[in-house]
Amino acid sequence: MPELPDVTVYCERLDALLAGQVLQGLRIHSPFVLRSVTPAPETVVGRAFVAARRLGKRLVLQFGEQHFVVVHLMIAGRLRWFPRDKKLGSRIDLAAFDFAHGTLVLTEAGSKRRASLHVVQGEDQLAAFDRGGLEVEGASAAQFAARLRLENRTLKRALTDPTLFSGIGNAYSDEILHRARLSPVTLTSRLDDAQVERLRTAITDTLRQWTEQLRVEVGDGFPDKVTAFRPGMAVHGRYREPCPDCGSPVQRIRYADNECNYCVTCQCGGKLLADRGLSTLLKKDWPKTLAELEERRGQAPGRHSP
Repeated sequence: MPELPDVTVYCERLDALLAGQVLQGLRIHSPFVLRSVTPAPETVVGRAFVAARRLGKRLVLQFGEQHFVVVHLMIAGRLRWFPRDKKLGSRIDLAAFDFAHGTLVLTEAGSKRRASLHVVQGEDQLAAFDRGGLEVEGASAAQFAARLRLENRTLKRALTDPTLFSGIGNAYSDEILHRARLSPVTLTSRLDDAQVERLRTAITDTLRQWTEQLRVEVGDGFPDKVTAFRPGMAVHGRYREPCPDCGSPVQRIRYADNECNYCVTCQCGGKLLADRGLSTLLKKDWPKTLAELEERRGQAPGRHSP
């Protein structure tokens, strides 16, 4: 799912491409993507693009003074920029915004249709899409600490809860926790003040670093390689690859449709965290350390290699 760095760069490039341009047409190719009927989507046609903004992990496109298109890309949704009058026909094409000098297309890979598009009028209606997550970049240390300790959750779940923190998802939470040297399953209530401040610094540094890196990669173009798995990431998507800091193989915890990646040595003091898939397979034989896990893999690779 595109997160704060990706959505921020989307907004910046849309502002550069579309500022002042009149929307000449809005084509809805997939009926499933449109999640609102009032006002009608046609009400934004003929209005000038004002600006793009980020609302959590959502993109908001403003047309005229009070009309907004709210786009949630979810996991597989992406925006593409094409020459004028791009034909829609591919199964991944969901909607198209036609301007005089090009067409912005909303796509979604895969068979599940999760991406959404709402058309709303007025700031009051737009506010309904704000999940209330704290923008860590502009928050004080005290505000961050209060929000983190609002509920007693694991750090992984706290960081990715949009009602607690804004713009952080599965990928960057892995990177943040690795930078902070904190276990993803540590409870928020267990952190002392120094650890809380270390986490806050890791969030701002990680998000700034990746936002700037994406800006450099995109340059004057348009983001067409938005992905949760990027070269240079420390742990996310790097299961069993060496940690760049200590060399230990990166481990994972699998749950639902996602997985959490972490370094046993850097983040967990050498203690291997239980993974649902491996725990079910190994039961009482579940290893407590990375060395034990690697030893068992070596003894019975067919049985214990997930």
